[in-house]
Amino acid sequence: MSSADWVSLFNHFTALSLMGVGGAITTAPDMQRYLVVDQQWLTDRQFISSIALAQAAPGPNVLFVALMGWNVGLNAGGGLAGGPHAWALALLGVLVTMAGIMLPSSVLTYTATRWAHRNRERRTVRAFKTGMAPIVIALLISTGWLLTVVRNDPARDWPLWLLTLVATLLVWRTKIHLLWMIGAGAILGALGLV
Repeated sequence: MSSADWVSLFNHFTALSLMGVGGAITTAPDMQRYLVVDQQWLTDRQFISSIALAQAAPGPNVLFVALMGWNVGLNAGGGLAGGPHAWALALLGVLVTMAGIMLPSSVLTYTATRWAHRNRERRTVRAFKTGMAPIVIALLISTGWLLTVVRNDPARDWPLWLLTLVATLLVWRTKIHLLWMIGAGAILGALGLV
């Protein structure tokens, strides 16, 4: 990767940072388009594994961005066999992607939150909060769709589709805590049913 590629990667994640309403995970479809389809810096498997590993690990879900940066850098350095040069590029990838995704949204959030708190009784502030809810939900649905469709063959993976439908209905219509559903999904996955 050239210096221009690193700058382009930083700029893309900076733009995504400002679109990440509801968290960085909502921008995953565009990350997939940019990193896998357009630039071909990651494979589909690396992309999905980055998200799955980060979501399974304790801590903030934005860690998947660090894993994507790590994989981009590692791939640029020739993979694990690339030695110290590949490891250095992997660390550069983490730094570039995390700085790009965190800096703009953090500054904007800090500034906007202070303003919104001072003006919380204004009609426009309340309307904005109400209007953002469907956008966040749509972005999360598109991320779920991307993660489901990329790895799956509907004829073979019908249990995964059924589990997705059941989980969606349970979240929508019941008050079952999400941790119970995550646990059930983990058990079904460990048993090889999905």
